[in-house]
Amino acid sequence: MGVRQKSFASQSAPVLPVRDNVHFPQLISTLLVGREMSARAVHAALGGNQHVVVVGQHDSLVEKPKPEDLFSIGTLSEVVQVMPMPDGTQRVVLRGLSRVRLDKHEMHDGHYFASFEVLLETDRDEPKDEALRRSAVEEIISIANAGRAIPYEALEQLPEIRSNCLLADTIADLMPISTAQKQQILEELDSSVRIEKLVQLLVSERQLLDIQSEIRARVEAELGNTQREYFLREQLRVIQQQLGDEAVLSSDNEGLWDQLVASGLPEEQLARARQEILRLERLPSQSQEGGVIRSYLECLADLPWQKASTSEISVKNAEKILNSHHFGLDQIKTRILDFLAVRQLNPSIPGPILCFSGPPGVGKTSLARSIAEALGRKFIRISVGGVRDEAEIRGHRRTYIGAMPGRIMQGIRQCGERNPVILLDEVDKIALDLRGDPTSALLEALDPEQNSAFSDHYIEAPFDLSQVFFICTANVPEQIPAALRDRMEFIEFRSYTESEKLQISEDFLIPRARDSHGLKKNQLKISKKSLQSIVRLYTRESGVRQLERCIATIARKNARKIAENAEATSISNDELLQHALGKPVFSYGKKSKADEIGSVTGLAYTPFGGDILPIDVNLMPVSGAQPEILLTGYLGEVMKESAMAAVTYLRSTQLHPKDEEFRFDVHLHVPDGAIPKDGPSAGVSIATALASAHLKRPVKADVAMTGEITLRGKILAVGGIREKVIAAHRSGIRTILLPKDNERDLDEIPAEIAKEIQVHLVTHLDEVFALALA
Repeated sequence: MGVRQKSFASQSAPVLPVRDNVHFPQLISTLLVGREMSARAVHAALGGNQHVVVVGQHDSLVEKPKPEDLFSIGTLSEVVQVMPMPDGTQRVVLRGLSRVRLDKHEMHDGHYFASFEVLLETDRDEPKDEALRRSAVEEIISIANAGRAIPYEALEQLPEIRSNCLLADTIADLMPISTAQKQQILEELDSSVRIEKLVQLLVSERQLLDIQSEIRARVEAELGNTQREYFLREQLRVIQQQLGDEAVLSSDNEGLWDQLVASGLPEEQLARARQEILRLERLPSQSQEGGVIRSYLECLADLPWQKASTSEISVKNAEKILNSHHFGLDQIKTRILDFLAVRQLNPSIPGPILCFSGPPGVGKTSLARSIAEALGRKFIRISVGGVRDEAEIRGHRRTYIGAMPGRIMQGIRQCGERNPVILLDEVDKIALDLRGDPTSALLEALDPEQNSAFSDHYIEAPFDLSQVFFICTANVPEQIPAALRDRMEFIEFRSYTESEKLQISEDFLIPRARDSHGLKKNQLKISKKSLQSIVRLYTRESGVRQLERCIATIARKNARKIAENAEATSISNDELLQHALGKPVFSYGKKSKADEIGSVTGLAYTPFGGDILPIDVNLMPVSGAQPEILLTGYLGEVMKESAMAAVTYLRSTQLHPKDEEFRFDVHLHVPDGAIPKDGPSAGVSIATALASAHLKRPVKADVAMTGEITLRGKILAVGGIREKVIAAHRSGIRTILLPKDNERDLDEIPAEIAKEIQVHLVTHLDEVFALALA
């Protein structure tokens, strides 16, 4: 028996297009007809044999469908009744007759008239078909029981239908499935296939209804539990008020209360915490305020109110740890050990607030970490550079959304001890803002006279910070506000000498690079000469950070070679070094090769340590009414004032009885014009360059100098003597002129450098001219 069979010769009838609907054979349905094309088709049917072909549209939005917009299979129907409606539409009752396939459409009197052929259906009656029929009936009943609005009368008639074709069409008409799915049922002629597709659709629909029912039940249960909990809590509160009894805590809140008691919270704060936990007990579990209160109480419970490190201070052990982690820094280590010795003898004495000041990369942060290790305490690093909001230090009040403790209390909560070592990094870079002054908030935390009862806005309870070992770091101490700076004990870090950098590289940096890159000892070798070239040609810094990066670059290149089964390179000369690091970044040794007129080697102190500062002067005949002074090289205001003072001194002083009056146009230039330069220490160098140009006497190339001058030619002390002398020695200069008042700073010059240089202490420019001019 075939699936699809054609009945007899083709016939024709008016076409009634419908949107979002499918009409099935042997069923009666009602349609509202409003479009003119559809109304004309109904009128034509009534004027003939009352037959019309009901066919669906592919796109329901098309107002005037064409033949290609209609499905090819529809339902031949009989117009049973037509009733006009008040709004101008027609209510048409149709009885389905049979499935038909449309063939040819012709427009006639404003509507389509199409020929069609009737399609016969295959209706089997086998055991499988009976099973499918029963399954379909059970599924539609289950869907109705799950809440789908299906007429009860229709459900009662379904078990009585013995035809699979009619049963499938009836259920498809009752089911709220899509128009496309109903069209598929209409186009299927085999009853077994049709009802099997319908059962699949019914099963999917029932599963969706089950999921919806489960979600609905869960939501109703949660809402019910919340309301029930609220009423029970209100009843409990009223009963407790009437009886005057203590509140009974839930298991969660009881555990939180036990944590608060065990934390060692002071009695006064513990009583306040009890009131908060009673408030929490009365609030619904889903309350937003309840979450805020619980977070606050958990923070109180986590703070180490009584827990502290019990490690005893040992100066000998501390000295051993400091020496093993850091090379050099002897004076700094001595001062730190002196502080620790006092704490060892009297642990209860409030400790000083140490401030490590110095250029970047000299080991300030790592030394603070070593101090924590020597004391046997936890280490907390808090970066305060760029902090603008006072709440970052003191915390936010709980009235704000997302409130939290300040950084100090967060660090103490995280480490779990009340006496850690706290490093406040970059305190000189704290910024002032309209949101408050963070440095003022630090005063209470750092001052030993106040920090025994430090108040954090979030905690709202005094916390003892007197046992905390505070260490601060700064690059420029002068930028720290005076009130905060007054409470600090400054320890100045100086730049490393070249020999110290070489030693640090061999003892620390190269072994660390081997370990971090997975290399063996023979897979990363750098000769001392190559290390010296790295320091001179690839770095210009006070510390060793850039030096460590260069060594790491060499280690990575060797690691790649080993990964590619090649042999690691031992850096032993400048050619191999350039292959690994590229061309040199900096030039080394700017000392003049020969004596020159009007050119002096000065000494400068930069954030990266000392450096030599060439100064050039040219004197020209006066071109205008008055002599002019041209200063170039990105000079700061203080350095310009030093140049003006030098010119004034030379104009007011007769260097030699035969000398002419100092009346010239002056052009003073300091090379590296893109780099800002400032400070009074170049006064001696500028005056010497002017005198050399005026007297036509060259300046000795092996001489460098520094010092501030007065209008009377006196030489005043300047800073950074150690760094300046190191820079001069590095450049090959062996004769250095320093102010007499800086004699106290000569002890800071490294011994290996002091042996190789000759220092002249001067008090007046006449002495400088005698020593520097050839």
